[in-house]
Amino acid sequence: MAEPINVVVDLSHHNASVDFKKLKAGGVVGVIHKATEGTGFVDKKYAVRRQAALAEGLLWGAYHFGVGADGSDQADFFIETAGTDPETLLVLDYEPNHTGPTMTLNQAREFVEHTNNLVGRFPGLYSGHLIKEQLGGAAPDPVLSNCFLWIAQYKGPRPLGIPPTFETWTFWQYTDGVHGPEPHDAVGVGPCDRDRFNGSVAQLRKLWGVA
Repeated sequence: MAEPINVVVDLSHHNASVDFKKLKAGGVVGVIHKATEGTGFVDKKYAVRRQAALAEGLLWGAYHFGVGADGSDQADFFIETAGTDPETLLVLDYEPNHTGPTMTLNQAREFVEHTNNLVGRFPGLYSGHLIKEQLGGAAPDPVLSNCFLWIAQYKGPRPLGIPPTFETWTFWQYTDGVHGPEPHDAVGVGPCDRDRFNGSVAQLRKLWGVA
């Protein structure tokens, strides 16, 4: 099996300073940025950073932090910000919400199905221990199995405990900028979330919808 490539970072407004020219020169190929949360929060850095990243020729993705609210409403809100560009990778961030109700599996299913209805493709699913706990011993989920898996795990040389819903992992967030294997930082950003892709650059571009 080929070694996963370390060419993707994920960012939000919490990353105070980002130089996309330096990021690209340091070997990063793709950026996935927080776009929205719930039904009312838009990341204030999303739009300007999207423009700057695309100007440098980087692949651009958007993620939505799911909360305990109607999944279809959240998908509508997400797509209003992320848009329908087929070359913007779309992801649902499905993890515990420490400031309010956590999204349920049914709400996650609603979100991904409605996103597919809106843009003609299913988003990816980002999660860590939550999805392992909920789907680890279950039969494959007929809805969420349409999503590629972006797994968060900061221990070990490879992600473990992938639920049977997913054939394998696609992205592995191996560090949050503090924990996990090195490197923890990226040139142009500093310490940040870094992600390995389970394939080649050509396969990454195909997943992204870029010829």
